[in-house]
Amino acid sequence: MAETVVVTGMGVVTSLGVGRQANWDALMQGRSGIRRITRFPTDSLRTTIAGTVDYLPQSGDIAPVLTEELARLAAEEALATANIGSPGRFPGPLFLAVPPVEMDWRIRLQLGAGFDDPKAATYTDLINACGAHPELVHPYLFGTIAQSLADRFGTTGSPVSLSTACASGATAIQLAVEAIQRGETDAALAIGSDGSVTPEAVIRFSLLSALTARNDVPEAAARPFSKTRDGFVMAEGAGALVLESLTAARARGANILGVISGCGEMADVFHRTRSSPDGHAIIGAMRNAIAAAGLSPDDIDYINAHGTSTPENDKMECLGVMAVFGERASSLPISSNKSMVGHTLSAAGAIEAVFTLETILHGRMPATINYEPDPAVPLDVVPNLARDKMVKHAMSSSFGFGGQNVCLVISAEPA
Repeated sequence: MAETVVVTGMGVVTSLGVGRQANWDALMQGRSGIRRITRFPTDSLRTTIAGTVDYLPQSGDIAPVLTEELARLAAEEALATANIGSPGRFPGPLFLAVPPVEMDWRIRLQLGAGFDDPKAATYTDLINACGAHPELVHPYLFGTIAQSLADRFGTTGSPVSLSTACASGATAIQLAVEAIQRGETDAALAIGSDGSVTPEAVIRFSLLSALTARNDVPEAAARPFSKTRDGFVMAEGAGALVLESLTAARARGANILGVISGCGEMADVFHRTRSSPDGHAIIGAMRNAIAAAGLSPDDIDYINAHGTSTPENDKMECLGVMAVFGERASSLPISSNKSMVGHTLSAAGAIEAVFTLETILHGRMPATINYEPDPAVPLDVVPNLARDKMVKHAMSSSFGFGGQNVCLVISAEPA
């Protein structure tokens, strides 16, 4: 029988603030962290708002640097909560979800500055220029963030960097759980982090018609499952979990915050951005997670939704919930934290796992704010106001571009 995997530490940073308490207080108040972008000019952009983390002055505006800083803060809180190991020595591996690493145009132009026409410099020209500018190139090397964090926290073995689109944070947790269940380690540190709000990223998502342009009232722009939803809001943040085998956690007298009782995944390879119209992979990921937990759909008390606020994603998630939960679907509470923090992309699965654990610990479900009923989405989305409810088993869903789907079943402390 596979070892039970428990959570003994967690930390979070979002546009709502640094730390679990600041974030939970804001979620309970229904307060949005979405604001106007001030870190770069937005005059020519269609979307000028985001859930940015603007209170870390050392991070600057280089996405990998901010991504690492966010991950560090979340990990420090998680490790302090777990009280595991010793400073600089964590007794297990690191699994880190990060955004795809690509130099943006500012860096490319700096690398091409020595050419007569920097804009005409080929990719090969830029590669050849990298040796003379290691300070520009180093932050963009894949694996650099994970290695830096591994050195800081003293994790064991080689750190794992992964990127499975918007499911990345949940994938990091899944890989950590599986490593513990295989008996490879007694503990693991799982982090999802993303600091990708840059001009180029905003433009690219706009070209995909994925972002809302509801710029006038930023805090009202993200509206998951609402009839008036029209796109997601990019955001930044990080979530971190210390995971341990139940045996090891009990042996050291750790305070157990919850259980990762099931992980399910399924890919549909239908389209680079769209889900398969039949929803089979979303449905499969949910069912696989519930089965892995040894539960039935009737045992799930609450769903922390992927809920991006795009017309198609919310429709497909509703289809999945209705297929898996049947007659219970319309009365099963399901809410989206993205209505307040925005879509933190690679970090979303980890951040939302933290919020799901907080929901279990506090017996209170965050609302989906900015909600206007949509007859095509007949779900109880905990509209606009947080609600008291004792939750024993919850599902946290993450559905990424390219059909990369991961669901986690998270449960209260084991008996």
